[in-house]
Amino acid sequence: MIKAVLFDMDDTLLSVNLTAFMARYVSDMSALLGEVASMNPARVAWAMGKGYLAMSDGNRMDSDTNEAVYADCVRRLTRIPVDDPVIADAISYYDREVLPGKNDRLIRAVPQLGAHECVGRVREMGLAAALATNPVFTRDCIATRLRWAGFATGDFDLVTHMGNSTRLKPQARYYQQTIAALGLVPEECLMVGNDARRDFPRPDIGLATAYVGHGRPGRAVWRGPLAKLAEDSPAVIDRLNTVGR
Repeated sequence: MIKAVLFDMDDTLLSVNLTAFMARYVSDMSALLGEVASMNPARVAWAMGKGYLAMSDGNRMDSDTNEAVYADCVRRLTRIPVDDPVIADAISYYDREVLPGKNDRLIRAVPQLGAHECVGRVREMGLAAALATNPVFTRDCIATRLRWAGFATGDFDLVTHMGNSTRLKPQARYYQQTIAALGLVPEECLMVGNDARRDFPRPDIGLATAYVGHGRPGRAVWRGPLAKLAEDSPAVIDRLNTVGR
């Protein structure tokens, strides 16, 4: 029985030029940290990139949050303690107060067509809704980008971010941890995403996925635009409850 729907964010609920956003975010954050530490921003940006790679390492054996892994990597490479309360406050201020004004013609972040209808339909069916976005950013950063999609974090029963997750997509452990936080098992959830590389757990854990991208992945239980899924979701859920994947 399906009890929850997990939603990806970028190019699922939020239409965005993700490459432009990442370039802007890394540029601004490396400049901020470089000023704090009197260090060349280019070196900080390099360390940030290494931090993102450390979080995504499929051979990790630790149980640390992504945030802790990222902070440890940046500290080792630059001696900047990004988890120090003073520096963390500066990052939080940027994410909450400065980042909202960075959405420009290049980033072009707007709600995806059908996003609100789809989440609303899930709620109408009495199901839990979770934002299962790749947890490479802080909670404040994700909250700001979620507002670009016209949502608040309170619209979801769970929002994943680097501080409450220990793995990234598409690792099965990320999905298992997210689903367990809802008090459920994979067979009780439907994932909605646009990225065939990241929105299908690897290895397969029995999580059904509705695909709203442009490809035709064989593992998808439904394919099409998000606006159409808003219409079809009751039938999709009913079919999963009746016949499974």
